[in-house]
Amino acid sequence: MPDLLLQLDRKLFYFINHTLANPVFDVVMPWLRNPKFWIPVYIFIIVFTIWRYKKAGVILIVTLLITVGVADLTSASLIKKQVQRMRPCHDAVLAPTITSRVPCGTGYSFPSTHATDHFAMSVFLGMAYQNKWRWVWLWVILWAAIVCFAQVYVGVHFPIDVTAGALYGGLLGFLFARVFKRSQPQF
Repeated sequence: MPDLLLQLDRKLFYFINHTLANPVFDVVMPWLRNPKFWIPVYIFIIVFTIWRYKKAGVILIVTLLITVGVADLTSASLIKKQVQRMRPCHDAVLAPTITSRVPCGTGYSFPSTHATDHFAMSVFLGMAYQNKWRWVWLWVILWAAIVCFAQVYVGVHFPIDVTAGALYGGLLGFLFARVFKRSQPQF
């Protein structure tokens, strides 16, 4: 990574991890980055979609699950292993100054798989539901952005990691949503 970009990434990380620190975020952000916290949202999406749209809803949920599976697999098992970027807690320059609010993790950092998965889901759902509820875009992108911000705030990812994960996940969400819309044009 170019030195200027690396320095900018470290400075932005420090700003989010330290300057924005406050007691409310210290309690809330570890929860917001935890996928288990979002289980009620996932269940709601599945139940509502199948209940409201029957067969097309089942196809939507299956396609969404495939989307997230591809996003997760390629991000965590392919890209991270090729890039091998260390997490902030393992960065020699930042490690002594990081405020870790959750355990650092043992894997690599780039791209953030949380960001990849949540943006894949968000863009897919935004595109799937945009003709029915335009406002859905606000909520799904806000949801994914909060997860990304929390990843940096708690100290497990650099801003570039979550940005790349968001872009990659968004691309996958877009592509799979196009496949879904072509298979279910009446949706």
